[in-house]
Amino acid sequence: MSSTLAAQSAEKQRVARTSTFASIALNTVLMSMQIVIGVFAHSQALVADGVHSLADLVSDFVVLIANRHSAAEPDADHNYGHSRYETVASLFLGGLLISVGVGMLWRAGARLSDMQNIPAVHLSALAVAIVVLLSKEGLFRYMLREAQRVRSAMLIANAWHARSDAASSLVVALGILGSIAGVRLLDPIAAAIVGFMVARMGWTFGWDALQDLSDRALNEADTADLRSRIMSTPGVRDVHELRTRKMGDFALVDAHILVDPMISVSEGHYIAETARSRVLSDSRVLDALIHVDPENDAISRPPVNLPPRAKIVAEVDTALAAQGLTAASVNLHYLSTGLDIEVTLQPSRLGALESEVHQLERIDLEALKLRLGARRLSVTHAVDVSTAGAELAREPRGDA
Repeated sequence: MSSTLAAQSAEKQRVARTSTFASIALNTVLMSMQIVIGVFAHSQALVADGVHSLADLVSDFVVLIANRHSAAEPDADHNYGHSRYETVASLFLGGLLISVGVGMLWRAGARLSDMQNIPAVHLSALAVAIVVLLSKEGLFRYMLREAQRVRSAMLIANAWHARSDAASSLVVALGILGSIAGVRLLDPIAAAIVGFMVARMGWTFGWDALQDLSDRALNEADTADLRSRIMSTPGVRDVHELRTRKMGDFALVDAHILVDPMISVSEGHYIAETARSRVLSDSRVLDALIHVDPENDAISRPPVNLPPRAKIVAEVDTALAAQGLTAASVNLHYLSTGLDIEVTLQPSRLGALESEVHQLERIDLEALKLRLGARRLSVTHAVDVSTAGAELAREPRGDA
């Protein structure tokens, strides 16, 4: 992991701990008030909201555990790190909220089926509901601001969980107010609405987490930005098979880049590393794999029956040795159009060049090309023009 990503991860952990401990402290106080006063004031809606706050406490501890484990360094079993622990935590939170919401709906339905025995709600329940509403809204604004600052999907989900608490507290307050006004069925109706809201929020979190665990890609705008970074790399002609997959709050990137098919392997590698560096400069990217292509292999590929390097070099060396010549290098280009072979002879002095030319002319390059199944075969002379061994490359006379 780069130093930038490490710093981002450390800051995210710090924010997660601070905001989550603040949430734990507040929810502990509010839960106690809601359940105790709810039972005393005969408000099912307030008790339901207290159970919701209890679920918040459980989710806060889940966030703390996930935050701790997701920061672990990559190991033999997790080569890309442990960022998906946060996604698993979000999935667990979603399941927890669905369970709590369904339980609230069931309890509210049971109360509504026995409307004759719905007790009057005490005024103290309304006061607690208002305090809870204001507290949860304040907690939401604080948590969302911090979560967006460190760009943590798990913390953002937890913040919106607090907003759902504020919304449910508003419904509870309205239900209690209606019940105090004489419409007693409004309290269990409010409890049912809270249950539905909680279950719906759980479904949203759980579904998003499940999609991320199924290797969901970045959105179109983020993907287009990554493509632009790669295309701006000198030497990159095109990009294809650009694929991304979420890894917690980060993403893994795979891409094929198209380069000049006639450049060296080292130059192609340099271009790929430059492109990778540009991709990794994006704070969303955890790692990137850049594959170099001389052609778009999604459209065309070289024939599969072309001879390997060992056979080609052996044939070329045999043909040259028969005339007293030696190859300094043999470059091969396996393209969809066929095989191109470029042979450079050992450097010779200017005085020996004419003799080498005559030697080369005695080699049947056309027959050699046909034996190797090549589309093109060229032989180039490297001439030693000084005692220091400087070389001057000339266009070959032998080209088949």
